[in-house]
Amino acid sequence: MDGELGDFLRSRRARIQPEEVGLTSYGRRRVPGLRREEVAQLAGVSVDYYIRLEQGRGPGDPSRTKSGGVSDAVLDAVARVLRLDEAEHEYLRAVARPRRRVEGGPAASRESAREAAATSRVRPGVQLILDGMDRNPAYVLDHRMNVLAWNALGDAVVGFSDRSPGDLSLPRRVFLDPAARDLHPDWPAIASQTVAHLRLNAGHHPDDPAVGELVGELSRASADFRRLWADHLVKPCDHGVKQVRHPVAGLLTLPFETLRIPAAPDQTIVAYAPQPGSETAERLALLGSWMTSRAG
Repeated sequence: MDGELGDFLRSRRARIQPEEVGLTSYGRRRVPGLRREEVAQLAGVSVDYYIRLEQGRGPGDPSRTKSGGVSDAVLDAVARVLRLDEAEHEYLRAVARPRRRVEGGPAASRESAREAAATSRVRPGVQLILDGMDRNPAYVLDHRMNVLAWNALGDAVVGFSDRSPGDLSLPRRVFLDPAARDLHPDWPAIASQTVAHLRLNAGHHPDDPAVGELVGELSRASADFRRLWADHLVKPCDHGVKQVRHPVAGLLTLPFETLRIPAAPDQTIVAYAPQPGSETAERLALLGSWMTSRAG
């Protein structure tokens, strides 16, 4: 994740033309979008300060906080100039002021990305909640997008139990498993969502080696991942609709919501919630009955 702040800021100023912000374009532009000095001018900071910010060096400016981090006022001004949305603004703050590593904590661990899935656990009460959602496929994700737990219907839809405990990474499945393109008719959208959510999480955990290993592995193995990661997409995957082409139930259209677990802030419950009476709801009910008959 080294250089992430500068790469992100450069990608965002490249999207904005001078005319869009009331500036007159002059001279030959070697790069698209706004120049660094133009961003500095519009944000009300010195050019040297902004250059140092993009380069990840200590700006040495009175706009920094007493603790040495970049102030909210500066980050808010830069976000305004670059027209960042709420998720991008949150990400900017995370990468500009990364949380300090806690010695001996999860960020200091040198576990591999594959081992990370097996080291996180959900509380028994959370598993009981999942099991009680008999009409809603559901599972729990951590910040690395590893699947930590699931209910029976979630397993029936996605097939988590077919995987080893150390190979329950959604990003790895999306980009490295050829079957994912058959499972998801809307695979390009799923791939984009996965990368945008992973980058947002990575910004909040810059010292987690498992996240860095995962990004490195996917960058080496998947051209699609490299292309999407280079776009610096940042967006939480909090709700939406996914399609799943199930070998038994057929095509399922699954609206989903994510619920954060206060006692484990890096874990979220992802629950699919089809409209009652819809074709997908009926197919899920049949799938549940089919599972019960097989188990019997």
